[in-house]
Amino acid sequence: MTDTYKKSLNITAVDSSSLVDKVEQILIDLLISEKLNPGDQIPKELELTKMLGVSRTVIREALNRLKTIGLIESTKRKGSTIKSPDLLFLLRKSLIPNILDQATLKDIFELRLVIEIGMSDLIFERATPDDIKELEEIVKFEPDSTKEVLFDIDHEVKFHGKLYQISGNNTLLDFQTILLPAFRYVYDSRLIESPEHDSKWVSHQDLVKILKNGSATKLRNAMRKHLDRHFRGYFK
Repeated sequence: MTDTYKKSLNITAVDSSSLVDKVEQILIDLLISEKLNPGDQIPKELELTKMLGVSRTVIREALNRLKTIGLIESTKRKGSTIKSPDLLFLLRKSLIPNILDQATLKDIFELRLVIEIGMSDLIFERATPDDIKELEEIVKFEPDSTKEVLFDIDHEVKFHGKLYQISGNNTLLDFQTILLPAFRYVYDSRLIESPEHDSKWVSHQDLVKILKNGSATKLRNAMRKHLDRHFRGYFK
């Protein structure tokens, strides 16, 4: 078949999506077009069957998919209603560290680096004197030397967990709990090593001092230096 002949044919790609896929998308489009809000009801299974001209089995499967991703919920008396979805639900279920390849683990560590640098402004703005005192208590028991010890996993989790809490952003706090299994996996598997000592590295103690007496810009720059050493210890 010549190229000229191929171009003369008006052929469109075959739609290989299943009927359930199509109904699922129709229902999502319905939520958007009708501007439905959390708590609003959607038509019942039988009504949707008549409206879309498909079997009740197809409707039920499509609705189950929407339940799985947290867009709707079902109750005995109300039927299916819109709900505000848990944005991180699927990520929480699917983040199984030991089956993640090296590239994905690297992406996760990069994501953590970007998020924690970015939320430094929130931390500086929202940290209270009590928050700073709690951070000072946390770092009081951390190792003084940074030459041979990259980090202690328990100190790391406790310190950075407090920073996420200070941010006041519940989605960020949830995200941190999702990242923990991957972080612990890298540590427990000894995939991370302490890089060559960097005199410019910023410790947790340094971060607390900057949070207490510095500025948002200084905290952001310090956080970058602090996390960069962690990143280099794993990805050489």
